[in-house]
Amino acid sequence: MTTRREILRMGAVAFGAAALGGVDAAADAGTAGRLFGGQQAAEVATLAEPLSEFGYGAVTLNPGRFESQFRETQTVLMGLNEDALLAPFRVRDGMAAPGPRLGGWYDEGGFAPGHSFGQWISALSRGYAVDGDAAKRARVQRLLGLYGQAISGKFFTNFRFPAYDYDKLVIGLIDAHEFASIPNAFALLNQTTDAAEPHLEPKALDRDAVQRAWRASIGDKTTDDYTWDEPYTLPENLYLAAKRGAGARYHAMAGRYLLDRTWFDPLAEGRNVLAGHHAYSFCNSLSSAMQAYLSAGSEKHLRAARNAFGMIRAQSFATGGWGPDESFVEPGTGALKASLTKTRHSFETPCGSYAHMKITRYLTRVTGDGSYGDSMEQVIWNTVLGAKSLEPNGQAFYYSDYSNGGGKFYFPDAWPCCSGTLPQVAADYRIAAYLRGADGVYVSQYLPSELRWTGADGAEWKLAQSGEYPLEEHVTLRLSGTRASEFALYLRVPQWATSGGAAMTAMVNGKPVALEPKRGFAAIRRRWSGGDVVELRIPLAMRLVAIEPGSNTVALMRGPLVLFPLTHESPAVTRRQLLAARRTGKWEWAAETSDGLVRMKPFVAIHDEPYRTYLDVATTA
Repeated sequence: MTTRREILRMGAVAFGAAALGGVDAAADAGTAGRLFGGQQAAEVATLAEPLSEFGYGAVTLNPGRFESQFRETQTVLMGLNEDALLAPFRVRDGMAAPGPRLGGWYDEGGFAPGHSFGQWISALSRGYAVDGDAAKRARVQRLLGLYGQAISGKFFTNFRFPAYDYDKLVIGLIDAHEFASIPNAFALLNQTTDAAEPHLEPKALDRDAVQRAWRASIGDKTTDDYTWDEPYTLPENLYLAAKRGAGARYHAMAGRYLLDRTWFDPLAEGRNVLAGHHAYSFCNSLSSAMQAYLSAGSEKHLRAARNAFGMIRAQSFATGGWGPDESFVEPGTGALKASLTKTRHSFETPCGSYAHMKITRYLTRVTGDGSYGDSMEQVIWNTVLGAKSLEPNGQAFYYSDYSNGGGKFYFPDAWPCCSGTLPQVAADYRIAAYLRGADGVYVSQYLPSELRWTGADGAEWKLAQSGEYPLEEHVTLRLSGTRASEFALYLRVPQWATSGGAAMTAMVNGKPVALEPKRGFAAIRRRWSGGDVVELRIPLAMRLVAIEPGSNTVALMRGPLVLFPLTHESPAVTRRQLLAARRTGKWEWAAETSDGLVRMKPFVAIHDEPYRTYLDVATTA
């Protein structure tokens, strides 16, 4: 069996242009600090009131890649056999477990029995909030009724990852209550917590030796994979449970699982302790730090999350992905470049993008800084939106491959962890696109969609976004409302669209409007009327992003898109030749090299072609 963790104690990458997530290598340290935090500032500038999310049903995605991925994942979840979904819980409880099995990681004897059940309940509940499909709500209610008959402490006894599964069950149950209005979801949450709590780590334990010692003390198995549990990710969903009305019990539990001494305390002080930590789960823990700030007012945890995110960006690929072989690396050792020839497991994609989208959304909400939206956009387009489809037989896309011998492939085991997060990611594109402030609407992602909301004065509004960005430079926003209203429209201004002499421009009803970006957003304040049209031009100039500062190993980017060379070879090429790459099709470019023409495509347009992410360029221009 292929295990989830093939952790290599690798060294890491120096802070470079790739670390800045697409910022040109010439970007100054001040810009880098504003973009991605880190050690330069002790305090985090915050809004007086955090921005809020619109509901899942407030945003409709136009037909296209985003909507297709949502529909495909929802269809798979709706088609899974219900007895197979309940089998791990029934078997461990000693109940009869008729029907087929899903296999892979999911079943008793698999790597993490029942691990994705809660995530699939979450995704279907969010799906119901999106489209109001009564069949989805009925399925959630029916599955939870059966789950309630099977869940007991037996499920968590001698279980590899009690916190890992419990965390996912919590988000499933609180989402079922919040988004699918399942009346007994909180009662089931209490039942689940009663079953799990005696088997959970007593507090937030780090991995490996610390967990091994605790396991031994309670007589549980102590094989190495039993030390990979993730109790440090629990606080986010526990805080959310309390906030949504499940009870004060969950607020108290959340505080107990904040990993302060070895993780959040040094991060809050600006000390980089990422190296060697499991990349996805520790990035995911930053959302727990954000909830500690939003739910408990902890400034320390806000600083820790902001600083840590900056440190992650400082060891990211040009795609925005991070964590080769699922491990953060040591800055300054060149390990990110070394990974291009050592592994094809470059980024744990659906899981990593889920964590990335959450932390960038939290940080945008709290700081009002659009650069976090830049980072989210980069990860969406260069990683998860190009994932291979989740298949009904459990085939799932796990790793993006940024190596010199790159290609897209399915994970060898059925139903791995990423089969749980991909349906959640696909539902969350909607809540990523727009945010709401006290004085207006923030456009955080440019994707064809329609937002509906009620203004402060009671007027009903629609904002319809269209265009083929990021393939094309133009985005159009059309407003319609029941009556004229005054509010601000905050437009994200990507950092790369304001460097090298480029400038994003806007027109309202055909007349130019000055954009004055402040912390990554430009506000247009006016009295809006139905029929108003905002036209944006977002420059998409080519630029090169080095994997390390001063390195001649570079990726070619156009706007947020990495253009992947469709070759495993390393052609003789100059910077000038790459920057002169020309468009040869809707989703294709080509660059002249000394060895001939090299075709290039964005990640979302690559299917079974061989590719690589970086090329070595000549030291001359």
